[in-house]
Amino acid sequence: RLTAPYRDTPYRLGYFSDNEVGWWGGALFTFYSAKPANNYTKRRWVDALERHYHGNWQRFTADFVPPAGADGWTKLLQAQAITQLRPGGQGSAAVRQWTAIVAEHYYDLAARALHEADPGALYLGDRLPIYYDPMAVKAEARHVDVIATNYNVDSPEGWIAPYYFDGLRALTRAKPVLVSEWFYAARENRTGNRNNGHLMTVDTQAERARGAAAAARNFAGVAELVGLHWFQYYDYPEGGRADREDYNFGLVDIHDRPYEALVATLNEANRALAQIHAAAAPVRQRLAGFTVPRAIIDPLHASLVDWPKPQSLLPALQPAPGEVAFGEAYLSWSEQGLALATIGQDYYDLDLLAYRGDFPLSEAYRIELDVDAGAGPRRFTLYFIPPRSKTRDHPPMMARLCAGAAREHEAAICPAVPGAQALYFGADQPRVVGEALIPWRALGLDAPPLSRRLRVEISASAWFRSRWMSLSGLPPEEGSARPRRWAELRLGP
Repeated sequence: RLTAPYRDTPYRLGYFSDNEVGWWGGALFTFYSAKPANNYTKRRWVDALERHYHGNWQRFTADFVPPAGADGWTKLLQAQAITQLRPGGQGSAAVRQWTAIVAEHYYDLAARALHEADPGALYLGDRLPIYYDPMAVKAEARHVDVIATNYNVDSPEGWIAPYYFDGLRALTRAKPVLVSEWFYAARENRTGNRNNGHLMTVDTQAERARGAAAAARNFAGVAELVGLHWFQYYDYPEGGRADREDYNFGLVDIHDRPYEALVATLNEANRALAQIHAAAAPVRQRLAGFTVPRAIIDPLHASLVDWPKPQSLLPALQPAPGEVAFGEAYLSWSEQGLALATIGQDYYDLDLLAYRGDFPLSEAYRIELDVDAGAGPRRFTLYFIPPRSKTRDHPPMMARLCAGAAREHEAAICPAVPGAQALYFGADQPRVVGEALIPWRALGLDAPPLSRRLRVEISASAWFRSRWMSLSGLPPEEGSARPRRWAELRLGP
């Protein structure tokens, strides 16, 4: 019924099966955990856990906190309350496995249904929501013709983080990718849109035009990309749309008047995209001889706009075997100190972890930075701490910089770094974006090193230690403990 109007029409390429399903692994896990015993998927959920733990209930409860009274697999099936992760456990692997099972079923079902209904059409996926779960994408790649993803540009001047598309390339063996939604908004607009969320918004129409044109060119540099869909033609109506989202996304305002600067710059950029795309190739930074650029980072800008991103982007962080990188890291320096920035992605569900009081640092998304600037090794950990409750669509995170390695903070002890600054300003979760400025004094110096050289290791761990990546390719604790393996970097002019 749904495909009937489009079959055999000249402009029909294919179908999306949904929009921004999300594949929020924690939510999938807790949702089905609370279903009644007669729910088919609940039975599949219990079966999957029993297989994962080889029937050993004690191993399961070392990783999870089951509902009260659930003392075995039968009682777990009957329980109608959520099962939660136990802090310090390894249950994230079972949560991810459940995501893979559900995603495989979804994409298989959707592909078979669409191909039966319209055999000549492409299946374009479900429009990933500016984020992807690697377990779901692996399942998706087996069934779709094109990977569709919506995308929020990473910085006001049009930067596109390479790790995002590098990961899709690795997970799908370079399947075609369609950016099914991207956008720019400006506070200066003729409709009166409030731009009341976390999506890319700049101050003026001139900034909007420059950023959008630059982003289009950067998208064209992704070899697998087959197209870009701008969202949307008109501004949102006065007062916003039905769900109260209210953005200046239009190429034209609500009276059909074009935003001249935006239209002109996109028109000019569009003429160059085919040539840029023909020369597209993955970014390959070399670690040997890497030069850390000098840059003045103003935390008041609350974005990565100050960063010279192509120059400060470190070579790709190497993931654990079988994984893909879930973010990237940047370094710069100034007379004030060493600056670290990150763009990454991971999802935290508010109901998944069982804890009281402060959020356990052992379970936080974190970046660990090991530096020897000539006064001996110094270690720092930048944590991203979730809120306890949800106050809006995407609960905001808090950045917290601690002196020392993550293994020293298990008891929520976080020694402050005097004079340091740490900021979180991502598009809330699941995008994790932030920066930290570490003064030279915290590195044992009064000024930049006279040698103009640093030895550095950087690693990252996702929520619940579910996966890791590092500059050296070693697990975080191992890489941190082996200074001889740290990369030698030079401070640039």
